Amino acid sequence: MSAGSGESGETVVATATATATATGAARTVLVVGAGPAGLAAARAARERGASVALLDAADTTGGQYWRHLPASRPSANERALHHGWSTYTALRDELERDPGCEIVLGAQVWAIERSDAAGHGAPVAVHVLVGPPDGTGRLGRTFRPDALVLATGAHDRTLPFPGWDLPGVFTAGAAQAFAKGERVALGERVVIAGAGPFLLPVAASVAATGSKVLGVYEASRLGGLVRGWLPKPWQLVGAAKKGGELAGYVGTHLRHRIPYLTGRAVVAAHGTDRVEAVTIAEVDADWRSIAGTERRVEADAVCVSHGFTPRLELPIAAGCELTADRFVRVDEGQATSVAGVYAAGEITGIGGVDAALAEGEIAGHVAAGGSYRDSDLAEAVGARRTFTGFAARIEAAHGIRPGWTAWLDDDTIVCRCEEVPYGRLRETREATCASGLRSMKLTTRAGLGICQGRVCGRTVEELIGGASAPGAPEASVTTDRRPIASPIRIGELAAHDLPHDLDPSHDLGRHTTTHHASEKGHP
Repeated sequence: MSAGSGESGETVVATATATATATGAARTVLVVGAGPAGLAAARAARERGASVALLDAADTTGGQYWRHLPASRPSANERALHHGWSTYTALRDELERDPGCEIVLGAQVWAIERSDAAGHGAPVAVHVLVGPPDGTGRLGRTFRPDALVLATGAHDRTLPFPGWDLPGVFTAGAAQAFAKGERVALGERVVIAGAGPFLLPVAASVAATGSKVLGVYEASRLGGLVRGWLPKPWQLVGAAKKGGELAGYVGTHLRHRIPYLTGRAVVAAHGTDRVEAVTIAEVDADWRSIAGTERRVEADAVCVSHGFTPRLELPIAAGCELTADRFVRVDEGQATSVAGVYAAGEITGIGGVDAALAEGEIAGHVAAGGSYRDSDLAEAVGARRTFTGFAARIEAAHGIRPGWTAWLDDDTIVCRCEEVPYGRLRETREATCASGLRSMKLTTRAGLGICQGRVCGRTVEELIGGASAPGAPEASVTTDRRPIASPIRIGELAAHDLPHDLDPSHDLGRHTTTHHASEKGHP
C-alpha cells in the first residue's frame, strides 16, 4: 500500500527489536530506493515474513531504469519503452497489494543516525521528509528498523568540455527522463556521446520521440572495447539474454540510420543562447583528442554520459566501508561493514539491472533473517555471479581515461553551480601547492553549490589530484560525504529534534571533517 500522510512532526516507527518481545511482531526491514534492487529486496524480505517499508523520493516506483509516464498520462504501449517491463509490473503489483509492505513515495531521506550515537537498539535511525520537494508542508518521519537495505542507485557522470554548460546539453539520464517520463523531444538534430553501453538505449529513446539522432560517439576505441569485453567469453554464456537486448538496439540504429562510431568524443559545444553545433574529434586510447581530426556538426541538442557515480551519501552516513574504487563494500549476503545495514544495486558496482535484481533479492532475504546459502536463493546467487562480472567488463572497456583533461581550456566551467572555471582551479592549486579537497573547495567554491558536488565532485577531485593522502587530516573528506544528505529548509530542520550525529554540541571533534558539506548554506 502507498503512504503519503501522517501527523505533522516526527512519526517514530518503533523498532521490531523493541516490539517483538512484547508483541511478537515480525522483523522490520526498511528499504531505501524503489528501483530494481529496492523492489527485489522488498519482495524478498516480505517472502521471509518481515514487515517492510519501501521509500523512494520519486512519485512512482521503478527508479531511473523503469522511469515511466504518470498514471494521468498513460501510454498505449508502455512495454515498448522498457526492457523487463513485465518484471517491473509484477514486482510493483505484488508489493502494492501486500498489506505487509508500506510504500512511501515522495520520501526524501535527509539524514541517517548511527546506533552508537542514537542510543537505541536498532542499527540506525533514518530521518525522512515526505511530500513535494518544493513544498513547505513536508511531514517528518523517523524509521528505526531491525535492518536497513540501501538501494540508492547512481547518477550520470559527465565530464566537462568547453560549452557543456550551454542550454541544450543534457546528461544521458536527463534525456531518458524526458523521453520515457515526459515523451518530450530534446531537439530536431541530436548528438549522443560519451562512453558505455547506456548510450545505446538513450539513442533508442531519443529516436522514439521523433528526434533525428545524428550519431552515437563512443570515446573508447575499438581495440579497447574488444580487450575489455571479450576476455574469458565463456563467462558471458549465462547472460545470453543481453545479446537479445543488443540486437534490439542494433535494429533501432539500422531502422533510424544512426551511425555508431568509436574512438570519438564531443570536445566542445558552440552557441550563444543554446547549443548550435558541436566539435567532434577522434581520441586516442587515453581519450586525448587527435589534432587535425576535429569536425564541426550542427545540432540543437547534445546528450552526454561518461558512466555513473554511485550515490554514497547514505551509506557513508550509516558508516559503511567503501572499496578502493569507492563503492559500498559488501559480503556474500550483501551485508555492509555496519551490522544490520545491507546494500544492493549500483552502489556496490555498476553492473546493470540484472545484477541489481539479484543483489536486491539476496539483500532483502538476508536482511529479513535468511542466509545467502539458503536453497531458495541459489538462482539469485548464480545470477549475481554472472551479472556482477559485467561491472568489471564495463569499466575495462568504457572506463574514463586520463587524457580527457586535454579537452579543457582555462575558461571551461568545471563547477556549474558556482561557475568555477578550470583556470581558477588550476591556478589556485599551483599557487597554494594545495591538493586537499576541503581547502580547494573553500578557496575556489567548486563543489559548494546547490548540487553539493553531485555533478562536479569527482571531476574536481581528479583535477586537483585526489583527496588528501591516507592518514592526513583531510583523508576522510570526499565530495560523497554529506552529513545532511539532501536539501532541507532551516525551518524544517528546526521543526525536528536534531539527530545526535548532526548536533554540533555532540562529539564536535569527531565530526569536524564532515561539516564542509553545507558550507554555503545549501545543506
